[in-house]
Amino acid sequence: MRPLTEAPANGAGVWPAVPREVAEVLRPELDRATEEVIGAIQREVPEYARPHDDHYTSVVRRAVHQAVHQFVQRIADPATPTETTAELFTGIGRIEAAEGRSLEPLQAALRLGARVTWRTLCEQAVQGSLSVGVIGPVGEALFLYIDELAAACAEGFTRASAEVAGELERRRRRLLDLIVTEPPVSRDAIIDLARAAGWPVPRKVAVVALEDRSQDHFGPLPALPPDVLVDMTRQDPCLLVPDPDGPGRADMIERGLRGWTGAFGPAVPLSRAGCSLRWARQVLALGRRGAIRAGRGLIHCEEHLTSLVLLSDEELARVLSSVWLTPLARLRPSQQDIIAETLLAWLQNAGNARLAATQLHVHPQTVRYRLRQIHELFGAALAEPAARFDLEVALRARQLLRGAAKLHMSS
Repeated sequence: MRPLTEAPANGAGVWPAVPREVAEVLRPELDRATEEVIGAIQREVPEYARPHDDHYTSVVRRAVHQAVHQFVQRIADPATPTETTAELFTGIGRIEAAEGRSLEPLQAALRLGARVTWRTLCEQAVQGSLSVGVIGPVGEALFLYIDELAAACAEGFTRASAEVAGELERRRRRLLDLIVTEPPVSRDAIIDLARAAGWPVPRKVAVVALEDRSQDHFGPLPALPPDVLVDMTRQDPCLLVPDPDGPGRADMIERGLRGWTGAFGPAVPLSRAGCSLRWARQVLALGRRGAIRAGRGLIHCEEHLTSLVLLSDEELARVLSSVWLTPLARLRPSQQDIIAETLLAWLQNAGNARLAATQLHVHPQTVRYRLRQIHELFGAALAEPAARFDLEVALRARQLLRGAAKLHMSS
């Protein structure tokens, strides 16, 4: 902390030369001046008008008393140590930050104190106690002194604000950890920490899983809405979006994360946030492997829920595909892909060969020819609704698994 007597390096703000006897003229007026300053502050600065708050009133009185007496002592001896006053006003700046106010009320109080003190000086000049020649230097000293007090307040305010912001950020990261933990922690624990973090508890949330990447190379995370909880220090970086279904909410997150790769988990109740994160991670992994189509930007889990279900247990998906698609083993590998693709298109189009042909970009007669092979391979199963459903699921699983395998081979 810089003492109040320390002058700036450029020479500005050097304490003016004031005759020391001026201090003796002012001393008898100190108590009256102190009371006038306190009264003016409590009348004209609403934030400090707390007549029933004895502790706060005592802080104001102590600060004004210290400031006024220190000023006169500085006139008597410019080398007077000022650390105590600097610490006092730095502490006041910290109080302002802790109570959530800006520095404006405090600065207004300092300006008001300077005006009241200046008026007292002018009265002394009129009465002949002070010569007109010293009013200028004393006034210069007064306003330099107020600047020093304001600087001490600002230092305390800045430090406390940084500490509050850091503590708040730690609480928000801890809150995010609690919310996405599986199994979930108690709602009461989340509510208590959310209150301490200044975070309104929403009804529904969605978790966005992000690709980890070097902050040195890619720069900081873009600005996001203040109610979004973010933790890029986790092993699995993520953010939690309250009320993700709100108007324009998803678009706002998309814009904020432009240039990032991630997966937007489904909207779920707060107690199921861990599930949203788990599904988002799984979809992100599927996108990396090529099992689902994913470019730059965010993959939305809700567009890939079927794929997520089918590949949530890949070994089981392989078994399912193997059991239901055993007849394909009679064909050559190149034929297997053609017949599987045709059967899936036919099933997806409710058995309409013409629509299946459009989807496959081939002639309808080609599809009908392949369907004769399909009926020979799968027989009566094609006429049973339950079997047709299982076949479609098995074919979708085969398609997803083969897509992921091709990407792996090419990389």
